[in-house]
Amino acid sequence: MSDEPGFRIEEVDAVAPPPRARVQDAPEGATEGPRRRDYLDGFLAHKPEGVAPDAPGGEIYENVIAALKEIYDPEIPVNIYELGLIYGVEVSAEGHVDVMMTLTTPHCPVAETMPGEVELRVGAVPGVSTVDVNLVWDPPWDPGKMSDEARLELGML
Repeated sequence: MSDEPGFRIEEVDAVAPPPRARVQDAPEGATEGPRRRDYLDGFLAHKPEGVAPDAPGGEIYENVIAALKEIYDPEIPVNIYELGLIYGVEVSAEGHVDVMMTLTTPHCPVAETMPGEVELRVGAVPGVSTVDVNLVWDPPWDPGKMSDEARLELGML
C-alpha cells in the first residue's frame, strides 16, 4: 500500500467476481407463469402492420407525392414538392385527394395553369377518384420552405 496526499491506494492481485443473479432471488410475484428463455422471441420476425393506402406511407398517398414531384416550376429547375409549394396532401379512404398549395408569388405567370396541372397529374394516380386543389396565399411562400435537395440544386447550400 502507498499513501499519497488525500488518497489511499491499495494494490490487489485479484478481485472476486460479483454474484450472479438467480431467478429464486427475484422479488415475490416476478416469476409468475413459465419462464421464457427469450422474452423477445419472435419480435424481430414480426411483420409490421399494414399502412392504409390513403395514410402517409400508404401506396396511394406516396404515389400522389411522386406525381407532385414530377411537376416543375417553369422558372425554377426544381419540382413543386421540393420547392415547398405543397403545404398539405390529404387522401380519403374513398380516394378523394385534397392538395393545399401556393405559388412563389401571387403574380406568378403560372398562377392560372399550375393548379390545373396539379389536378390532372394527381387525378391520374391509380386509386384517386377526385381531386381538389386549394391555392392559398397564407402563409406566403419563402425560400425557407424549400427542401435541402432543392437548395442544393439551386446552389443555396
